[in-house]
Amino acid sequence: MRSFEDQPGFDANAEVDDDFYSGPQRQTAFERSLPAVLVDKEAIEEYETMKASQTSHASEAGQKISDGAASRIESRKWVRGNSSIYVDAFNLALDTVLEDEAHLFDDKEECVFEQWRGLDYEAQYLYVRLFLRKTASWHRVERLGYHNDISNVDLATASLLEPRVLPGVQEDYQAGEGAVGMTQEWSLGVSFTFADDSESHIKDMEEAASLLSLDELKVLAKDAKFQGKNKADLVKSFCRMSSRQSGLLSLGLRRSSTNGSASDDSRSRDVSPVKPDSNRNAHFLAKILATTGPLIRLSEPAFKLFERVHLVFYRSTEWTEKSLTTIILAKISRRNFPDYIVCRSTNIFASRKRLLEFEDSMRQEYEVDKVLEFNGPSGEAGFLKVLELFEAVAPRWRQLLQDEQRKENEVYEFGEGAYLRRFTGAHAYTRIAHKAAHVLGRLHRYCEEYELLTELLGQRLFHPGRRGSWYQRKALLEERYMWECDPSPSSTDPDVRKKHWYRVAVTTCETALEDRDCHLIYHHDLQKRLLKLEKRLRIPRRLQHDFGHVTLRQPEEHTVEGVQLVRNEPDAKGKAGRGPSTKTIWLDELGEPGEDGTPLHVSVEEMCLSHYRSQGWKGYHSEGGILRTLFAYLFFDILFIYIPNVFQTAFQTCPLDLHSDAFYPARASEINHRLVEIANGEAGRLLREVDERERERRTCAVGLNWDFEYEDLSELVSCFEGGALAAICKVMAQDYKSRGSGVPDLVLWRTESPGGGGSSGKGEVMFSEVKSANDRLSDTQRLWIDVLTGAGVRVALCNAIAKETRTIG
Repeated sequence: MRSFEDQPGFDANAEVDDDFYSGPQRQTAFERSLPAVLVDKEAIEEYETMKASQTSHASEAGQKISDGAASRIESRKWVRGNSSIYVDAFNLALDTVLEDEAHLFDDKEECVFEQWRGLDYEAQYLYVRLFLRKTASWHRVERLGYHNDISNVDLATASLLEPRVLPGVQEDYQAGEGAVGMTQEWSLGVSFTFADDSESHIKDMEEAASLLSLDELKVLAKDAKFQGKNKADLVKSFCRMSSRQSGLLSLGLRRSSTNGSASDDSRSRDVSPVKPDSNRNAHFLAKILATTGPLIRLSEPAFKLFERVHLVFYRSTEWTEKSLTTIILAKISRRNFPDYIVCRSTNIFASRKRLLEFEDSMRQEYEVDKVLEFNGPSGEAGFLKVLELFEAVAPRWRQLLQDEQRKENEVYEFGEGAYLRRFTGAHAYTRIAHKAAHVLGRLHRYCEEYELLTELLGQRLFHPGRRGSWYQRKALLEERYMWECDPSPSSTDPDVRKKHWYRVAVTTCETALEDRDCHLIYHHDLQKRLLKLEKRLRIPRRLQHDFGHVTLRQPEEHTVEGVQLVRNEPDAKGKAGRGPSTKTIWLDELGEPGEDGTPLHVSVEEMCLSHYRSQGWKGYHSEGGILRTLFAYLFFDILFIYIPNVFQTAFQTCPLDLHSDAFYPARASEINHRLVEIANGEAGRLLREVDERERERRTCAVGLNWDFEYEDLSELVSCFEGGALAAICKVMAQDYKSRGSGVPDLVLWRTESPGGGGSSGKGEVMFSEVKSANDRLSDTQRLWIDVLTGAGVRVALCNAIAKETRTIG
């Protein structure tokens, strides 16, 4: 048996979403659904070279080569110097969107797309490479590079700078009836350019000075006589000097004439409006632009329009260069994908207004994130700004909740509503409401927080994965604060009010435990609070809840001694010993020796694994890898069941909603039925059926690592109690994205344990979290320990202790 830590696709540090408070996602849903493919520079160059070779052979054979992006990808034909993976991926996104969802764009925008198609390849290539940087920065034309793909950068730049006339259609930005009144920040107008030039658009002295390098600024400082220690100081000094001169002119002061007399001739002032200091500013501006040479940046209207295209294509506001190219590289990779029905429907955004409102809601959410997440500690001013933003969207949020509930009751079928709702303004507004509740708590405005939490729990359509945290917070407020801040108390006696709210909190905990959308990970805390409240209320013991069947057991403490190896290399501070890495090296005295007959140098986890093997255990160091593999086996058909909109390409390894809280509600019936099957001991059969059908093809499915031997997986499943395995699978199904990390390092099993093994004689399973000196459990690790012990699975904390330390070269 071997470690799978370094196997392709293994992710020991999967992205974790904070249960109560999370930042923006790092990948698009498309990226998560596609197989792991190399998208680095070498892979792209290898791909394009291969395609150029194929095209060359096709040309020699007299075959016609199509110019369309999709046709080149389909036919696997390439023209080096006439196309690239970046341009084709960009055009593939545009063509796909316009094929099915052209109704989301107006006539002016359609005209922009036609103008785009009219650009030659080199201009398109330059635009796409700048677009992928996703910033509105100025770029020096002479430093753009891309010489392998652009023979004439000046010509490509001139094409992007060329003004282009648009039809005289009146633009009408309305996000919908009752929508938040945030107007669109950009407009195409009567004409547009794909890029802006520096000569026409740079007028601000600070903007111009910031474009210079430090050495260039020093030269300018010597000429203009200003000083500074670094670039920021130099730019500030330069702007201060420019501002001071402008201020003197505004006060009516003039430069002295050559003979010392001041000029106060009003007629002269009227005739000569250009002031000497204005000329001086123009002189320095011209000097700066002469130093930088011509600059170019992407024009905002066209840039924002293409961002909207990508939002529709990726169903996400986040994408990267990797997002753009992975979809093509995944398609040409020689892999086998599961059989499923591809459905890229046109009803994600029912109308242009809905798309614009969704885009607007995402901007509003981003404003909240900027305050709470991106700029350090918020402070009271930041909290108040968040509440102001929420109050602006709250009426529209409540209206959209009603609209979506009507659609759920009358329109949606096959569970499609769970996914489609993610692309409405209400989805982002609900996140804003969630964060506003957090802010109200920080400001100690508990009554308002309580009302908002009640409102959030009153709807069941948006962010069901957060319901557990909402219940937790609501019960805490009822227990600790509501008796004191209740605006209409039931009694003047504090003890009576406390008991009243204790009873309300008991009801909240009971409701949460019965709520199918309250994830299992929250049950332990809710049960603890419920038992505590019942004791405070002095409820007779026979009437109290009994959670003895799910009482958490403390992890076992194991100690493994070994020989630690320390490299004799100075670290960054010049001290002998280990470098900055936290990985330690140990001698595997109990494992198989190397070719030279000496013990291998291994990680601390491998050393502990050898210790357990010596006690009759089998196992892997896989962290979450083996659980993800088991989940893929046991839920294979459910992962790829038909749900509208979640399979939009033919080469996905999972549905697009797997990493969202829409996955479980859309398949609740099928998932719950499967959990019952697993609890009843059917896991072995499910495992065998999938392995017989898919192993030979090595089908690409999320989490499924074919390097695990079927015999090992079958043994492991047979040692699990059915109910325990079902509980683990339920946690994975409810929150696959967040529960991929934190699983204990080692998974161990033995079919025959001392004393007869498990309660049914099936053998036993144990998870072990390896800890070396000064190592602590993370929150996600504690959560998994709670889940596993609550399901009745043995969990051990294995402390690795160095009985001897040896220095190696």
